Formats: sequence, structure tokens, C-alpha cells
Amino acid sequence: MVSEPVQPSLRRMRQFAIRPDRDLGQNFLIDSNILGVIERAAELAPHDVVLEIGGGLGVLSEHLAARTRHVHVVEIDERLREALLDATDRHANVSVHWADVMTMDLAALSPAPTKVVANLPYGVAAGALLRTIEQLGEVELWVAMVQREVGERLAASAGSAAYGAPSAIAQLACDVRVLRAIPRGVFHPVPNVDSVLVGMRRRAPAASAGVRALVGGAFAHRRKTLARSLVLSGVQRSREEIREALVELGHPADVRAERLAPRDFVELARMLAL
Repeated sequence: MVSEPVQPSLRRMRQFAIRPDRDLGQNFLIDSNILGVIERAAELAPHDVVLEIGGGLGVLSEHLAARTRHVHVVEIDERLREALLDATDRHANVSVHWADVMTMDLAALSPAPTKVVANLPYGVAAGALLRTIEQLGEVELWVAMVQREVGERLAASAGSAAYGAPSAIAQLACDVRVLRAIPRGVFHPVPNVDSVLVGMRRRAPAASAGVRALVGGAFAHRRKTLARSLVLSGVQRSREEIREALVELGHPADVRAERLAPRDFVELARMLAL
């Protein structure tokens, strides 16, 4: 007789015949020891309202529910319904939302989240974090397990190879840090990439739509100068106007986007009246 796995994720995978979907980037958390690491990093408190993106098999969901006021769990994969509800149904303070975090109305969540804690599917990690910064103004702290490349990109400094649009947009609103490496063995299936725990703490409102569009256009053609990239991206300003603004800002006219610090983009948008 085969004994039942003690770890909740492994037990639910067997009980509900769950096979991870690689197309959805599913790597389920199977080492419960990492939950304490996440809990401490997220500074969980009884008054917190947490948004968890990618509930999966519910091992993080039930841990959060026992320690906070309310948990919103967003999961797109309906195949996980029985397994996830097995973890969350016993907790009256959990709301499960069967939706795509990239299209759902996050601002409609009630009570409004104050923290985001997640084991993020690799394919949507950066986009999901940036969307919550923009749409969830009451969120003060994010703690998420992401692909190492994503975490390093979000925390990258201006001038580094990893620095790009996600770095600038995230850092305009938050202090971003890679908190620690996460061993591959805490997931099933074992991913073929390394993961990190990334932390973001809000210090300002999200960047305006104009600034976000400027940043996106600036990095759209990384091999071009910033002025040329913006023109190619359809920014309604001439190349000379942009070059003059860059010089006034203290940069060479032919500077590339990666040389500008996040606050430089805010000033550039103001100077160009975007």
C-alpha cells in the first residue's frame, strides 16, 4: 500500500490527478519550509489583506489565510478548482477569483489588498507585478518568487545590462530588492531556471500613463539612441526636441535609454509635456 504524501501540494496532486501545465509556467511549491521565509519577508500581520497571484494547489493560500485578515487568490487554471478549494474552503477569509490577473479588474477587489504575496508563473511575473503597482494603490509591500532573470531585471540599476523598462517603472514607485535565491528543489516539477524571492516596498504612487508610455518607447529599440527609439515608437515629438530636452536634463543628445535613471524619465516626460 502506497502511503499518502504528507506535503499538501504532493497530496493534492495525487488526490486530484493534477499534472502541472508547463505552458502556464506551473511549478508548484512542495517544500513547506519556504513558507516561513515568505511570511517573514512579507511581514505578515493580522490586519493585512493579501493578493496571491497563481494560487496553484493552495499551500501558500492556506498559510496566508491563517495569518491575515483576508486573502484574495487569483488562479486562471480551472483544472485546479478541486485542489485549490480543498485548501481554501475551510478558511472563511479567502476569496478565490478564477480569472487572468492580466485582464481582471484588480481595483474592484474588496477588501482592497495591502500586500501582494505570490509564487508567480514565470511567463507573467514582471507584467503582473507592474500591473498591481499601477492598479492597486493601497498595496505597500510585494514579496514574490520569480525567475532570477526577472527579479534581477526589476532591481537592476541604470546603466547595467539588465536595466530596462520594467526596472524603471517598478523603481519609480518602489524600492526593489532581490531578497534571496530560492533552491530549484522547492518546486515540482523542478524548473530548468533559477528563482529568487524579490521584495518591493512602495514609496511613491505609480508612474503616470504618459511616463509609462515614454519609458516603453525609450526601450523599444535598445540599439538605437533614446531620441530615435522614441520617434520610431510614435512619440509625438521631433527627434530634435527630444535631443534638446536630454541635453537640458544633463545627458548627451545621443544617449541610450539605459543610461537614464528612473526619475530622469519623469523629468523628460514633463519637459516634453507628455
